[in-house]
This record gives sequence, structure tokens and C-alpha cells, in this order.
Amino acid sequence: MKKPAKAAPAGHAHDHEHCVEDAIAAAEKLCAAKDLRFTPLRRRVLELVWSSHKPVGAYALLDSLRNEDLGSAPPTVYRALDFLIENGLIHRIERMNAFVGCSHPGEAHRGFFLICAECGNAQEIEGDGVSDTIVAAASSRGFTAREMTLEVTGVCSDCKSG
Repeated sequence: MKKPAKAAPAGHAHDHEHCVEDAIAAAEKLCAAKDLRFTPLRRRVLELVWSSHKPVGAYALLDSLRNEDLGSAPPTVYRALDFLIENGLIHRIERMNAFVGCSHPGEAHRGFFLICAECGNAQEIEGDGVSDTIVAAASSRGFTAREMTLEVTGVCSDCKSG
């Protein structure tokens, strides 16, 4: 199975349909392997999160789901988001209180993101060196790092050249 497309600096002509298809396939495989229910609402929320590389807020998801017959009450959508986060299918961008698809579902990794201040796209990046540096610095102070997310804002190459 192909990995979901990375949240690359998405050119404005980028076709997100492949991202969505790959994310759904990865979620189905992960849920089957862990004997988890991938309900229609969880599937739809994942599709909506992956429909763009821009982080999407819970209220925008609720608005999108309002006309669909999937149970779009806030607690139901938040439970779907929690399920997707807990199972490594999406990440929460804290500074934006929004969600973005995980480009490495089912793999243990840290969430490092480049967020364009101009277009709003978020790109997940590999950060083993950064992670190792933070863990070592924390350890030298007697601190055990468990989880970390790094959010870097700036301007993507598309916006810089456009």
C-alpha cells in the first residue's frame, strides 16, 4: 500500500483526491489491524481533514457535516477527531486549534509542521535530528520528554515565488 501523500507545499493546482484516497486506505488498514471501528463519521471527518493541506477547525468540520446524515453534533465530531488523533491518522495544530492529516499514519513519529502564514498550508516534516536535540537537552536537565509538537510559521515556496 502506498503511503498517504505528504502535506507537501501544495501548489494551488494540487489534486487532493489522491491524498484523501491514500489517507482512507491507510486508515482502513490500520483499523483492520487494530480491530477498530472505522465508522462512516470517522471516515468522513478524515476525508474532510485531508481535503486540503490547510489545517481545518472543528467548527468548519461541523459546518461541512451539517447537511450530511452522519450525526454532526459537536460531541460526536470531537469524539471522531479524538479517535483519529489517538490512532495517528491526524494531528492537532495547537496554535490554530485545527487539524491536519498525518503523512505517516500508524508510525511512531513526532509532529513537526511548517505553516505558511500567507496561504495557511501546513507541511509535516521529518525531524529526527530536531527531536534528538530536544530530548538530549531535556535529559541533561533531568527532564524526560514524552511528546512534542513543533509548529514553525513562515512563508512557503509557492507564496514566496507567487
